[in-house]
Amino acid sequence: MSQLPSDRVTLLFTDIEGSTRLLHELGDGYADALAEHRRVLRAAFGRHGGVEVGTQGDAFFAAFERATDAIAAAAAAQSELAATPVRVRLGLHTGEPRLADDGYTGLDVHRAARVMSAGHGGQVLLSETTSRLLADDVELTDLGEHRLKDLTAPQRLYQLGRDRFPPLRTLHRSTLPVQPTPLVGRRRELRELC
Repeated sequence: MSQLPSDRVTLLFTDIEGSTRLLHELGDGYADALAEHRRVLRAAFGRHGGVEVGTQGDAFFAAFERATDAIAAAAAAQSELAATPVRVRLGLHTGEPRLADDGYTGLDVHRAARVMSAGHGGQVLLSETTSRLLADDVELTDLGEHRLKDLTAPQRLYQLGRDRFPPLRTLHRSTLPVQPTPLVGRRRELRELC
């Protein structure tokens, strides 16, 4: 693994939307499509200074020293993948994750993954933190605040470009109330509940 950036880092997660369905549709051709997808992503990361942190199945995790490089890599990858049957969703978040022996840990890593999981194939989503680090000429669509799985506070999400996609896969339409405070440190209340 190449040297991972530290301090403020833009984390990028990817995932193929509908990979099981695509496997059934492409049959034996799926292996070639998956290999091309991997080639495109790795090339885009490399051209823009990204470091591959990990991969699992058809998902990638990469890190960039600068948000501008991460968004350029995401845009380049989506542009090239548009000519293939593979539809990838990408999510970016900038933070200060803890650097461990084999990658990153911390809430910023989870936040980046949740941003990605809210999207659709062909879509690039980014957190408000990342959006603030981009130049004014980067065309973003403000998608508003959304509740993401396992995060207590709503997150303002942005989309790269103006393309239209179905509503995000978030918890904002649920009937569950927003958790006002975590239960950490509330021993008395937890004992009463038990």
